[in-house]
Amino acid sequence: MAEVTIRALKKNYGGLQVVHGLDVDIADGEFVVLVGPSGCGKSTLLRMIAGLEEVTSGDIRIGDRRVNNLPPSERDIAMVFQNYALYPHKTVAANMGFPLKMRGMDKSEIDTRVKRAADVLGLTPYLERYPRALSGGQRQRVAMGRAIVRDPQVFLFDEPLSNLDAKLRVQMRTEIRELHQRLKTTTVYVTHDQIEAMTMADKIVVMQGGRIEQIGAPLDLYDRPANIFVASFIGSPSMNMIDGVVQNGAVQAGGATLPLPPGMKVADGRAVIYGVRPENLTVDPGGISGTIAVVEPTGSETHVVIRIAGRELVAVFRDRVTHRPGDAISLAPLDATQVHIFDKASGARF
Repeated sequence: MAEVTIRALKKNYGGLQVVHGLDVDIADGEFVVLVGPSGCGKSTLLRMIAGLEEVTSGDIRIGDRRVNNLPPSERDIAMVFQNYALYPHKTVAANMGFPLKMRGMDKSEIDTRVKRAADVLGLTPYLERYPRALSGGQRQRVAMGRAIVRDPQVFLFDEPLSNLDAKLRVQMRTEIRELHQRLKTTTVYVTHDQIEAMTMADKIVVMQGGRIEQIGAPLDLYDRPANIFVASFIGSPSMNMIDGVVQNGAVQAGGATLPLPPGMKVADGRAVIYGVRPENLTVDPGGISGTIAVVEPTGSETHVVIRIAGRELVAVFRDRVTHRPGDAISLAPLDATQVHIFDKASGARF
């Protein structure tokens, strides 16, 4: 295992800069998730760590080695791809043992490592099968097994669950997290799914436009997003954003007076974005008034979409609701300590 250190990392394609001077510290044994919308640079960053993309400038260190100019085979990393990348004409055992065979490792040692990894991943009954005879989840386990047998310093995962159905993605999330807890190998995981990021990561790196918006533990990002982008991206349903103006120690928005968080001082007349999570909205006659557009029962909770002056808010209620589309409703924050205030001009959190 090893720590990964990234300093002032940049990537250009011709005259187009796609990664803008990133700094990231990944501790030994840490599970770090790179998350952001498509095109934000997260996969490019992962591929630079792997050696599959050249670095334009900056440094990547794995342990005490600067690896910028080392080929992938000399970086002591193992990568799991989105499309599994299995050899269709090789058995599960042969697929898992192939990287060791290419190293010239003794067959008995290869067999030992393959059997050990297969036992960890529940693949022992499938070792003599071919990939075409496996489910998507089993193929992904084989790809993970091929990485495990190498005993690398760093695991790299490039959106490994995106080809799986919803139920299997949840199962595989748990399996990958349990595997990391067992092996304690430094892991860098790329996804565009913020639920994957929240449930799996020790630390999340939120990216947009080739830049880092915020780095932190999942609940830190959820509770204290640095700006509007992070607040909107982390959380499902996403945070409600309401335009307002500060007056007399409160926010005037949508014809209602909404409280600032306790102790927060913002100058009167300041244009702000009032952020409130869907689960922190409650029915309040003094709140923002609108009309219910959609009611979505999920079983354990109900999502209610409210249309207010051409915009939509989402409220999540734990109790069963009797509201119907077309009903009038007024909403306000349940707890002002959970409100987020952002500067409208810069997007930064106060």
